[in-house]
Amino acid sequence: MKSDVDPHRVVVALSGGVDSAVAALLLQEAGLEVQAVTLRLWRAPFASDSDAVPSAQAVAAALGIPCTVLDLTERFYQEVIRPFVAAYGQGYTPNPCVFCNPTLKFAALLAAAAEYGAAWIATGHYARVLQAEGTPTRLLRAHHARRDQSYVLYRLDQPTLSRLRLPLGEVADKAAVRALARQRGLPAAERTDSQDLCFLGPRGDYRALLRHLAPESLRPGPIYDEAGRRLGEHQGLPLYTVGQREGLGLNVGRALYVLQLDAAANALIVGPPERLARERCKLEAVTFTAGAPPAPCFQALAQPRYHAPVTPAQITLLPGEQAQVVFATAVAGLTPGQSLVFYHEDEVLGGGVIARW
Repeated sequence: MKSDVDPHRVVVALSGGVDSAVAALLLQEAGLEVQAVTLRLWRAPFASDSDAVPSAQAVAAALGIPCTVLDLTERFYQEVIRPFVAAYGQGYTPNPCVFCNPTLKFAALLAAAAEYGAAWIATGHYARVLQAEGTPTRLLRAHHARRDQSYVLYRLDQPTLSRLRLPLGEVADKAAVRALARQRGLPAAERTDSQDLCFLGPRGDYRALLRHLAPESLRPGPIYDEAGRRLGEHQGLPLYTVGQREGLGLNVGRALYVLQLDAAANALIVGPPERLARERCKLEAVTFTAGAPPAPCFQALAQPRYHAPVTPAQITLLPGEQAQVVFATAVAGLTPGQSLVFYHEDEVLGGGVIARW
């Protein structure tokens, strides 16, 4: 391990896709010495696409940079896959990326940076970081709003953000990224974008994963309306999510949506679409990018799902990393297990996980 840290050296997470390839290219063209790291992660047995490692190695070869493969297969399975499956069994709809990023992927990059004596780490995420001496590093939305990924980075802390470079946060659009890859002859230029759940493959379905790893969680049970009338039978709570309409198998003459997953009773609660709108919710596992909240009670823009519209809200902190959120206008589709992220204009303040009601 090197004792010195070189401010001109950066460790880049190289996935084999065009985004991370162009991120590495931009850093290289900015004059930095680039060391690539590729993470080998657990994948579902039915995942149809091939291992990304050869693609990442091909990109590294095209750029003329060294590439190290880190095998995190077992750690990824224990720290990401098992909690993901367990959350579905408890009536949540989890988003594993928001926890995997800080605790596994970025942690691995920081460890690699320590080994190579690099001052910086970098990824191909579409977001921006603003670093200024003497003030907390700020995480902001990407300029390319449709590709913005700041939502899934909200749990990154100051030790990580202060060393993070995100070159794609400044690009105009995805077309510009692919065009640059073509101009430089990168083999990833036409590679298909990866899916949100990397371990399932491009056509993977989390339901198939649950059937494979936790078939005991898929127990049939009753479907009730809010008055407690039994309307039918579901095929297993993890197969449904709040706001779902299709696949309920109900024939009651009106459109009904999933309002709640009652894990204790193994029951689905359904109702009309207007009952999906909620004026408030409670959060668990609340964190802040600055390391502390702006105030015990503050106003912010709340984003309840990846790429969902924001809604003005008042956030009141509660003991035990919890918070109460009251929306200026009712929000439909709040889903226990998903993250609600706080923004001030384009800046990520923090967020938490929507609690089950």
